Parts: sequence; C-alpha cells; structure tokens
Amino acid sequence: RAHKSCQQRHSKGHLALVELARQKADRVVVSIFVNPLQFSANEDFGEYPRTLTADLAALEALGVDLVFVPDADAIYPDGLDLTVDVGEIGQILCGKTRPHFFNGVVAVVRRMFAIVLPDVAVFGQKDWQQLCIIQRFTSGVEIVSAATVREENGLAMSSRNQYLNSAEREIAGKLQQTLKQIESGNMSLQSAKKQLQQTFELDYLQMLDANTLGQITTNTSKIAILCAVNFGKTRLIDNIIFIKGKQNV
Repeated sequence: RAHKSCQQRHSKGHLALVELARQKADRVVVSIFVNPLQFSANEDFGEYPRTLTADLAALEALGVDLVFVPDADAIYPDGLDLTVDVGEIGQILCGKTRPHFFNGVVAVVRRMFAIVLPDVAVFGQKDWQQLCIIQRFTSGVEIVSAATVREENGLAMSSRNQYLNSAEREIAGKLQQTLKQIESGNMSLQSAKKQLQQTFELDYLQMLDANTLGQITTNTSKIAILCAVNFGKTRLIDNIIFIKGKQNV
C-alpha cells in the first residue's frame, strides 16, 4: 500500500509521484491537505493554490484507490500546538528563513502515516532537504524519492509556478541552467551567486554532502547543489544531486 502526500495542487510533477507509487504498491492512497503548521503568519497559507475538483479528476484518471482529504481538526485533534523539533537540520537552508517549516512537515507526515498506515511513501527529490528530514525523523515506512519533473526550459514543476507569468517562467529556467554549470565545473559557487543575483533575490546557494546536508568531506560520495531564490512574489527551490564523477541523478 503506497501513500502519496499531495499537499499542493495537482501538476505533472505530483502526478508523476502517483505513477511511481503505483509501481511500488498494489494500492495507492493520495492525501490532499494544505498544512497550516508549515506556514508562518506572513506566508501565503490563505492564498495557497487549492483546486480540489481538478485534483480529484486527475487522480481518478490515474486510477488512485483512495483520496484522503482531511480538515485540520482531523489531523490535529488536539490543536495546532507544535511538539516536533527536528533540530539543526531544520534550521539550515530553507529552515533559515522558514524555521517553523520542517517541524510542521514532520508533524503532518507522522500523523498521515499513523492514519493511512502505508508500506511505502513517495516524495519528490525537488524538496531534497525535506526528503532527508523525513527519512531521518520517520520510521516503519519505506521512503521512496522521485526524480524532479521539469518544464521544457528546466524549471522544476511546482504549485507556486502558477504565480509566474509566461515571461517569468521562461526566465526562471535560468536557475537550473546555473546549477548545471556548477555541477560541470564551469562555474564556481561565488560566480553562480553573482549571476543569480542579477535576476533573482538569492536566499541560498550551497554545495553539501547530499546524505548528511553537512559540509563535503573526503568521505563524501553524493553531492547536493541546493538553491532557493525569490522571484517577484514567488519562492523557487531547486537542486542537482550527483555522484562524484558521474552525471546528475
């Protein structure tokens, strides 16, 4: 039994996770829930895309066995007091500007797992920090990562992409192009930061050990180039994960 947490509107990216879940299990459950614990007071919880009718139609077309659409009271019957603390790994990268976020992620994922009782759960590689934290702070469920699905220009698919107009979407493809230049060795991190800052408001750009999210050491075999930017009112995240001496994975 596989579970796909679809906390955002459906897209080719999310539907690809569902398709992978179908390969991993004989029954697929998809949850649709915009988690209030992942948003701070100044973020877009109220405006976050909610397209339940379209979501259900797309999931029905894929033959999903069950769609779980709880309200906040069902997920948090004791209220929204947060009792999860993932520690330092939740305070770096995206956690620097969103210190509440990953505690909220783990809280809702644990709760979903307790209700659905999946054998396998599928999460996208685009949210690499989230994936690492879920692997570290949940147990009893096999966590499967799915490759990032991209627009033709390389832009990682995301619910928030709908905030971008067509011209901005085209420009946003520069993010992945820059990460590829770093991976190939054709551009240093410092040069890449300067290049990105010409177009975006840069939150972070780092190259870390992909398994630990710590600094790269002589024992590091898998490397993560991780980036977050703000483009107008839209926050974009992306990454490239690769093995030393091999193409990105």
